[in-house]
Amino acid sequence: MSFSNGINASAATLTRLRTGESRCPFSGMCVTCLDGCPGLCEVGKSAVRGKEVLYPQPFGKTTSASQKDYPIDYSHFNIMGTATGAYGIEADSNKAIFPAVNLESTIGADKGIKLSLPIVVAGMGSTNVAANNWSHLAAGAAICGVGIVIGENVCAMDPNSEIENGRVKHSPNMARRIKDFQEWSNGKGFIAVQANVEDTSLGVQEYVIEKLGVEAVELKWGQGAKDIGGEVKLDSLERALQLKSRGYIVLPDPENPQVQEAFKAGAFSEFERHSRIGFVEYESFMARVEELRKAGAKYIMLKTGAYRPADLARAVKYASDAKLDLLTVDGAGGGTGMSPWRMMNEWGVPTVYLQALLVKYLDKLAARGAYIPPVAIAGGFTLEDHMFKGLALGAPYTKAIGMARSALSAAMVGKTVGEAIKAGKVPNEYKKYGDKLEQVFISAEELKAKLGAEAFNRLPVGAIGVYSYFERLAQGLRQLMCGARKFSLEYITRDDLVALTRDAAEVTGIQYVMECDADEVEKILSQ
Repeated sequence: MSFSNGINASAATLTRLRTGESRCPFSGMCVTCLDGCPGLCEVGKSAVRGKEVLYPQPFGKTTSASQKDYPIDYSHFNIMGTATGAYGIEADSNKAIFPAVNLESTIGADKGIKLSLPIVVAGMGSTNVAANNWSHLAAGAAICGVGIVIGENVCAMDPNSEIENGRVKHSPNMARRIKDFQEWSNGKGFIAVQANVEDTSLGVQEYVIEKLGVEAVELKWGQGAKDIGGEVKLDSLERALQLKSRGYIVLPDPENPQVQEAFKAGAFSEFERHSRIGFVEYESFMARVEELRKAGAKYIMLKTGAYRPADLARAVKYASDAKLDLLTVDGAGGGTGMSPWRMMNEWGVPTVYLQALLVKYLDKLAARGAYIPPVAIAGGFTLEDHMFKGLALGAPYTKAIGMARSALSAAMVGKTVGEAIKAGKVPNEYKKYGDKLEQVFISAEELKAKLGAEAFNRLPVGAIGVYSYFERLAQGLRQLMCGARKFSLEYITRDDLVALTRDAAEVTGIQYVMECDADEVEKILSQ
C-alpha cells in the first residue's frame, strides 16, 4: 500500500513535476532531474523561494487538507440498514418516514446547549480567508442552530485593538464577530471563543465574557493539521512591528535595521507571524478552568489536536475531571487555512485511528463511573455519510461532528454566487435556474419565509450557501438514519457500521462485514 509519501508537487503549493506521473515513489522527484529546468517542483521552487514554499499558496486565500492516503479512513466502513424494527418511533410505514428523523443534539455538562443539527463549526481564527468570510459563515451557523468557534489570535491581530498593560480592553474585530452570530441566533447553537498562549496572556477570554456577553470559551491544544502555533503572513513593516510588540514571533525580525532595508528594497514582500506552543500540566489546566468559571464562563470546552495517544488520554482525563462541556478531538489530515504543507500531510494520528483510541479511553473512564464529557469529532468530515460514520464509530459519546473547511467553502461559494447575482452577473453554471437569489439558491425561498423579507435582504448572502449546504446534510443524514431504523441520534450505535477490511476491524473494534450478525444469523437459520 502506498501512503503517498513522495509529495514533491501539489496544487497546494503551486508546484508540478516536469515528468508528470513519472516520479520516484519515495522522494517524489522526477525520475530524471534535468539540468536547465527552471524549478517546477517543491525542491526546485524552494531553491528560489526557500521557506515560502513551506505553506499552501496563495497564502491567506485558500484552505487546504492533506493529500496523504492513510491506510484506514471512513470509506473503509459501510453503514448497515435493516428491514425490521424502528428505534425512536413507532414501527409503522406511515410514521417511520425519513422526514420524521430527529437530528437535535445536546451538549454541556448541564445539557444546556441545544443543537438543531449535530454540527460544530470548528475554530476560525485570524487568517484572511476566515476573516473575509466570517459574517457569512457566522450568520449561516446561527440560522441553522449549530455551534461555531472564533479561533485564536483574533484580538491581537486586530490593528484597532486597545491593549493596556498587556491585556485587551477592546477589539472591534472580536466584537463584530460575536455580533455577526448573535444577531441571527434563534436560541439554538452557541458561539465560543478559543484561546492559545498569546490569547491567554492578553486576557481575551475574560474580555469576551465580561464585556461582550460570551457564555462559552474553548481552551486549545493544537489542531489536527499541525502541532505548532498558528502562522499568518504580513505585508507591511508596520504590521510586523505591531505584532512583535504584542508578543508574537515575527520572522525575519522587523526590528533589525538590515531586515527593514531588505524589505524596503523588495528583497522579500511578507513577514511571517508565528504563535507559541503551549505546555500542558494538570494543575495549571485545572486552575485555568477555575479562573474562567470565576470570570463568568457558563460553558468551558477543550479542543485537542492529533497529538500522540498519551496526550489524547490527558485530554480525556482532564476534561472528565474538570467536568467540561465539550471535548473536540481533531484528527490529522482534515484541513486548515494556515499550516505548513508537509506537516499537514506527515504528522499526527489520522482521524479514524484517533477516534478509535478516543472510544477506548472513554470506555475505560465510563467503566469507573467517571464523568464523560460530550464529544465532537473533527478531521475531514464534509458529507452526510461521514457524519453518520463519525457519530456511529464514536457512539455513545460523540454528540456532534466538527467541520470547518467544508462549512467555510459553502460560505465562500454562497458569497461568490450570491454577490454575482446581485450584480446582475449570474455565473454560467447557474443561469439555467434563473437570475434571482430565490431562483438560483434552492433554499432561498424557504429561508426568506423563515426570516421574513426584510431580514432576508439584510442577510450576508454567503449565509444562504451555509444554510443550503446544511439542509442537504440534514436530509442526507435523515435518509441514512431512516434506513438504519434509527429515528433519533441517541439510538445510533457502533453496530450500525461494518468494517470492510480486517485491518479496519482490528483498529476500531467494528465488526468485520463477513462476521456481522453471526449469532443472529445462526438463530434464524437453525429454527
